[in-house]
Amino acid sequence: MDKRSKVILGVFCMVVVIIIITEIVRPKPVNWRPSYTASDKIPFGGYVLYNELERLFKNSEIKTVQESVYDVMVGRDTTERSSYLLINDFIYFDQQESHQLLNYVDKGNDVFIAANQLNGVLADSLNIYTATDYTIKEDTIAFDFTNILLKGEKFEYARGMYKWRFTSVDTANTVILGHIAYTWKDPLAEKPDERRHFANFIKTSFGKGNFYVSTVPEAFSNYYMLRGNQDYVANAFSYLGDHTLYWDDYKKSGRVIIDSPMRFVLNQAALKWAYYLTMIGILLFVIFRAKREQRIIPIVEQLKNSSVEFAQTVGALYHQNKDFTDLINKKVNYFFEYLRSHYYLDTNHQMEKLVHELAAKSGKSLEEAKNLMEYIQYLKSKNTHSEAESIELNKKISTFKN
Repeated sequence: MDKRSKVILGVFCMVVVIIIITEIVRPKPVNWRPSYTASDKIPFGGYVLYNELERLFKNSEIKTVQESVYDVMVGRDTTERSSYLLINDFIYFDQQESHQLLNYVDKGNDVFIAANQLNGVLADSLNIYTATDYTIKEDTIAFDFTNILLKGEKFEYARGMYKWRFTSVDTANTVILGHIAYTWKDPLAEKPDERRHFANFIKTSFGKGNFYVSTVPEAFSNYYMLRGNQDYVANAFSYLGDHTLYWDDYKKSGRVIIDSPMRFVLNQAALKWAYYLTMIGILLFVIFRAKREQRIIPIVEQLKNSSVEFAQTVGALYHQNKDFTDLINKKVNYFFEYLRSHYYLDTNHQMEKLVHELAAKSGKSLEEAKNLMEYIQYLKSKNTHSEAESIELNKKISTFKN
């Protein structure tokens, strides 16, 4: 690589590094999208409220719901009284869910819903309808309660708030619990600003239980919970009793929805972990398999014991040369080495002493040891030997060892 190419490459790498550092240190823009999930810490998430539920409902058991309303209603313990808490910018219940909720409240339980819009079978059954006044400018909106103990206290909101209110309710079964107030100016008419006042928080009785419905879910978000309006939430929840509370984390705009074809596998705990472990195993296999493999080590066969063949070869050699004297001498020397290594005998001792020690240590009779040693002594005294003497010596030694 020439000098010019190195300079160009260096400048390119520097620019890439600067871009990466700039992206890292650049402050992230605030995410104002509605979420309301228990884990989201963005302004319109539900993290603060979810973690404050234990303080707001000190004597209640909090159960987080990660499945549809229908599944919860079917699988719950019908003997215990409870409340169901749903907060989102828009909530829709299908026919089955609506019937389950109506039956749930009819048995004496409560449902608290905070949503800008509530449509479908449930809204029709309760005769609840909502509307809003759209404006480009974000004006200050005030909320209050009708309860005599809370009357006169106002809670003001501005950013991200919409002017949703009730346009129709079942007056026979509904009690208005709170109002929304804001200034309205008709852009098409030359009229002075109008101060409007509508119901935005109601209680609708159904059977033995109640539906509590609010049109301002934003008031329950992180942003306003941390800006001094947490008392509005506490006052709104004060209508719910101290019993089991279901926090719905399923019907949320911020809920992560898996669109992958693997969604069934990833929604089942056992299948999900099996899938992850399989992928990790394959990855590890590829990583270690991709490394340079070691050269194949040749198989070295174990050396064969050729002592018998060697002895046969040497014996045949001596037998062919008819050198029985040398063969007998080597046989005697080998036998004496055997006595020294196995019985720790000093073969240089006198014959009588050596015979007694050999008999004592080998377990043989004194006569047998004496006959063998005398025969060896006899052979050592001769200068030449015959084939018969070689055979006889081999027999006596083999008999003694066995």
